[in-house]
Amino acid sequence: MSSRILVAGIGNIFLGDDAFGVETVKLLAGRALPPGVQAVDFGVRGLDLTYALLEDWQAVILIDAAPCGGAPGALYVIEPELDEASEPASLPLDAHAMQPDRVLRLVASLGGRVRHLLVVGCEPSPLEGYDIQSGLSPPVAAAVNEAADLVESLLAKLLMSPCDSAPR
Repeated sequence: MSSRILVAGIGNIFLGDDAFGVETVKLLAGRALPPGVQAVDFGVRGLDLTYALLEDWQAVILIDAAPCGGAPGALYVIEPELDEASEPASLPLDAHAMQPDRVLRLVASLGGRVRHLLVVGCEPSPLEGYDIQSGLSPPVAAAVNEAADLVESLLAKLLMSPCDSAPR
């Protein structure tokens, strides 16, 4: 069986550093990725991501802004526990507020299962007000290439490991 891995960039391009995932997956899409790897910009389209996750993927890598308290531009690899995310969503859902945890719950509600999930996150700079902000802050923009390299490293590890094991 050939490997199938989804790399999903998520975020809002109108909210500054929230576009980190979108910009990183755009860079990855221009690189030669291994066979079976799909890099897709989902932006804020949580329902599209939900339906994509219903497919049988060996692994999924989500790329997103992740405020964890570090310095802006810091990168994180997070391997969330999927037990909580596999609890079905309680409907109704707001299609305009589909954070990754809600997407995973909707996938479970629809009978799907994500076997292995990694999140590549970047610490955003604080958002100034609620106005539309296009473009990434300098520290987050500087992290995009490093994040793409990190994703490629994770892909190499995932493709070398058995289907349901985590990269080491």
